[in-house]
Amino acid sequence: MYIGFTTVRGVTCFLNGYDYAARRTGGRGLDGFREWLLANHLRRESSLCWSGLVTQIALPARDDETDLSPEQELRIVEVLFDLLDQFLAERADVV
Repeated sequence: MYIGFTTVRGVTCFLNGYDYAARRTGGRGLDGFREWLLANHLRRESSLCWSGLVTQIALPARDDETDLSPEQELRIVEVLFDLLDQFLAERADVV
């Protein structure tokens, strides 16, 4: 996948675009990903979108008031793709 820059924002925008296009054409996209994150990794309620939840999972002690370092960006992207792989594998097993 080519997104231009390996940043959380770049990957999130790409995946949001994928989700929109998939749903618009009758696919499932990322339907249920946010709920899956809450149930399987945070085990609590949250009003954050899925990208915010992934950031919390990847960097649980992060101070929200500081910018992400390049190392933190990479960590979040790595965790995002690991979580997305798990989610899609589990969803495929259910269907």
